[in-house]
Amino acid sequence: PCGMGAETMRVARVPVEQQFNTLISGTAQIITRADFAAKLKRAFELDRPLRVKLGADPSAPDIHIGHAVPLRKLRQFQDYGHEVYFVIGDFTGRIGDPSGKADARPQLTAAEVRANATTYETQIFKILLPHLTHVVFNNDWLSRLGFLDVVKLASSYTVARLLERDDFSRRFREGRPIHVHEFLYPLAQAYDSVHLEADVELGGTDQTFNFVASRDVMRHYGLEPQVAMTMPLLVGIDGQDKMSKSLGNYIAVADAPGEVYGRAMSAPDALLPQYLRLTTAWRNEEIDCLLASLAAGQNPRDVKMLLAKRLVELYHGAEAAERAESSFRRVFGQGLAPAEMPELELLESELEAGRIWVVRLLVRAGLAATSSEARRLLRQGAVRADGRLLTEQDEVTVPAELVLQVGRRRFVRVCRRPG
Repeated sequence: PCGMGAETMRVARVPVEQQFNTLISGTAQIITRADFAAKLKRAFELDRPLRVKLGADPSAPDIHIGHAVPLRKLRQFQDYGHEVYFVIGDFTGRIGDPSGKADARPQLTAAEVRANATTYETQIFKILLPHLTHVVFNNDWLSRLGFLDVVKLASSYTVARLLERDDFSRRFREGRPIHVHEFLYPLAQAYDSVHLEADVELGGTDQTFNFVASRDVMRHYGLEPQVAMTMPLLVGIDGQDKMSKSLGNYIAVADAPGEVYGRAMSAPDALLPQYLRLTTAWRNEEIDCLLASLAAGQNPRDVKMLLAKRLVELYHGAEAAERAESSFRRVFGQGLAPAEMPELELLESELEAGRIWVVRLLVRAGLAATSSEARRLLRQGAVRADGRLLTEQDEVTVPAELVLQVGRRRFVRVCRRPG
């Protein structure tokens, strides 16, 4: 675990009402506002920071800007001196959260979960303050529960309540199997809150049922129930579904600056209000001004460029944001290749008479994962070499250097080397 030192942390001497108004801003739901106001007031009076929890189910290794929505709310808590518990679900990840799923999730191995979890620990600190963050793994306490402990935990909730969940009730009506271990997921997540004695838990609106269950389970263990605070789910850059790695409609925090910028620019104009509110960390007054300019007829592209530059700045710094914007203007405004791009060195021994089949070249350059994907890109007319459109049958002559391009945003500089 990493995070806070031994010194006693103090709550910022900011009026409770100001803290309350800031922290509820942008949330989807708070269960309950009265409980939250009371907890903030007590924390201020006793100078005892709130314990604010966010769970991460490490089924995929990268954090995208949809995950960053609750992380930015956590950062607001930290700005007032409250402490964050970032719970990596290395135990619950092996169960699989059934929220929103029509079938049971495949269970991950311990090694898979740990491998994914390690990447979280570096990415979250692009947003959170390390000295006010506890990074903890729920295997540390859930794996120590004996069977009698699990029976006690299971006795805190009823099957009838579990079947009230939309995903469970739908599967029950349709005759789809519901495995007993899936019923244990919300209870295990609730026990995280019991163990940590959490004051507040954050997450997306898809976690509402789990959060309400946690409140009931905490009461069963004689604890004051946590406040459940849900954040809106960010729509992916396809403009249709929730942002998701599996759907490919995401912008990852760890993406290269040019990729972050380009993906943000590919989002539909209709997403601008949500993206400005949830992803930029700009003040509401600044966002209101931008939205007013859109309503007055400003080109959405101009506002989207501000958004794209801001996202790069947040995760890669101001200099990277300037370079990404300059590269985008060069490629799309002037029709030129970017000044900076990945490079591929091809040895002469890999060529036949100085030439290479374009399908093989695309795979070799990492612009296609497989030969079939390379052929598909070529059939779509998406591949160029030094500006010349290529077909599936082409053999590419490789001079000392050429620029290979797929689509409008992906470039690789191919260099020929002796050997």
